[in-house]
Amino acid sequence: MSEQPVSSAARAAPRPLSPFMLWRWHVTMFTSILHRVTGAALYGGALLLVGWALALAAGRAPYATYMGLLGSPLGKVVLAGLTLCLFYHLANGVRHLAWDFGRGFQPKTASATAWLVLAVAVVATAAVWGYLLIGRGA
Repeated sequence: MSEQPVSSAARAAPRPLSPFMLWRWHVTMFTSILHRVTGAALYGGALLLVGWALALAAGRAPYATYMGLLGSPLGKVVLAGLTLCLFYHLANGVRHLAWDFGRGFQPKTASATAWLVLAVAVVATAAVWGYLLIGRGA
């Protein structure tokens, strides 16, 4: 009885289904995931905007109630979070646009621009909400 050689593919250990479990987390990996999360959150923001428009069309009382909800502490936290999502998604979209032109793929550049996008989102959000809460005397 002759033995047939076993192919290397048959001997190889099964590969994991989720490679992220083996990779070291990196800022570019985080920003890629965050881009998808913020995009989904902005859909929720669009629903809030639709709710605002419907309340406006419904009359003074529904509009006042809706604005009361948005103006509550929890409403302001949600709106600030959506502002952060908007600025992050915008800044990272510009980064992706640069990638579409073939720029910024070097590992050091990709990491630096990832940190820059995070910083821009935080600073822009802080500036807008600082103006809304302090600058206008709210």
